[in-house]
Amino acid sequence: MKKIKLAVLAVALTASSFAWAQNGKAALVKQFLDLQRPGIEALSRALVQQASDPIAQAGSGYLQSQVPADKREAAAKAADAELKKYFDESYPIVRDKALQAAPTTLGPILEQNFTEDELKQLVAWISSPLAKKYQEMNPQMQTALTKKVVEDTRATIEPKIRALDASVAKALGAPTGGDAGKAPAKAPAKK
Repeated sequence: MKKIKLAVLAVALTASSFAWAQNGKAALVKQFLDLQRPGIEALSRALVQQASDPIAQAGSGYLQSQVPADKREAAAKAADAELKKYFDESYPIVRDKALQAAPTTLGPILEQNFTEDELKQLVAWISSPLAKKYQEMNPQMQTALTKKVVEDTRATIEPKIRALDASVAKALGAPTGGDAGKAPAKAPAKK
């Protein structure tokens, strides 16, 4: 009877320590996600911005090519106000959904792929002054790398972009650089 009680006690202790370890991991995952909130918010801003970028770019092109010069400033201000309104309305929606989804989306990935000790180290590192300094420097480093890559590839990539622009315009039947202002060629009439 003592052996059975000891076995039951051992199983109970193992189960409770496993549950505690899981709760410990869950607490560490929550702490990690709380520390990642600024990154999740930045991701949300980027998503909202990316969605409106093509509209802003098309609007800018239209503004420069189709709006009379004397009306451009007012039109640009009106368009900017609409873009700001979109951002101000959309960002909180996307941010809140991202923050809500993070625990159920990222939490299981973290719990399955990191041990409790690794999560402790990760939380300690993310909380460290060094990690904060790195995060502050990251935009500057990305800008420097982007600038260098653009400088080093401009001569090779720009002709490819011009060729792509011309070939897409041709495929769409739109005027190309030398054809600007001409109507697209009509398809031959069917007999």
